[in-house]
Amino acid sequence: MHEEMQQVAQVAVPVERAKAASTLMADYSGRVTELARIRREAIEEAAAGGMSQSEIAAHLGVSRGRVGQLASQGPPPERAFFGTDLVTVSLGGKYEAGKSPEEMGEVIAREDLANFDHLRKLMGALKLDSQYEVIPPTGIVNLNRDNHVVVCGPRLSPIIAQVLEGDDNLRFQKDHAWHLVDLKTQEVYRSPMDEDGSAADVGYLARLPRLDGKGTFIYAAGIHAIGANGVVHYLENNLADLYRDVRTRRFSTLISCRYDPKTLEVIESKRVTPIYRHEA
Repeated sequence: MHEEMQQVAQVAVPVERAKAASTLMADYSGRVTELARIRREAIEEAAAGGMSQSEIAAHLGVSRGRVGQLASQGPPPERAFFGTDLVTVSLGGKYEAGKSPEEMGEVIAREDLANFDHLRKLMGALKLDSQYEVIPPTGIVNLNRDNHVVVCGPRLSPIIAQVLEGDDNLRFQKDHAWHLVDLKTQEVYRSPMDEDGSAADVGYLARLPRLDGKGTFIYAAGIHAIGANGVVHYLENNLADLYRDVRTRRFSTLISCRYDPKTLEVIESKRVTPIYRHEA
C-alpha cells in the first residue's frame, strides 16, 4: 500500500480517517486530471512534430484508436496557463466614497466583479475551480503562492508597482493621466477614454515573478478598470494560441479593447504590442 494511504488507514478516529481519506482522494483526483492534461499535450506535440498516430501508438504500447481517445481526454493543454489546482483571483479593493472613515468599507469595481465571472467560466471550461479575494486598500497582497491571478492597477498596490518595475519592455507611467509605454519602441498608449471619451481602453497582460523567486503569477490591469476586462476578453478568445507561444514562461504584452458603454461588455480585443519574453 502507498505510504500516504497507509497513513490514512492508521488514523484512529473513524470520522477523522474518513475526512483524511476524502482529502487524499481529492488530491489524487487533481493529480489524475493534471496528468491527463500533460499526456494530451505530449501527444499533440508529438503529432505536431510529424509523428503519425501509428507511431505514437507503437511508442505508448496501445492501439491507434486508443491514441485518438487519449488525445481528446483530459483538459486542454492551455489549462496550465492558470495553474493545476484551485485558482485564486485577487481583485483590487478601494474604500467606499462619500462615507466617514468609521463607516468606510472595502469595495471593488463592478468591472472587476464581471471580470471574475468571465475568468471563472473560462477556468471552469479548463476544469479548474476558482475563487476571488479582495486586496485591501493598503494594496498588500501575498504574491508568493501558486495558481494565482492578480487584477489590480499599480496605483492601488505599491507591491504590484514594485514588481512591474522589473519589466524592461512595458511600463505604466503617469503625467496628467495614467498610460502605458512600450520601452522598446517608445510608443505611448493612452486610453481613448481620456483622449476623446471613446468606449475603449488599453490593458497590460503578463506572467510576472513572485517576490520569493519560486514561481510566477498572472497579472492583468487596464489604464482604467475596463481595460482589464479587455485583457480577459483576449484570453477568452486567444488562450490556446497564447499558451502555445509562451507556455508558463514569463512574458508581457498590451491589449486594446472596445466595449459597449451601456453594458460595459467588451466587444473587441486585440494585441497591440509584441509578446515580450522575459526569459531566454
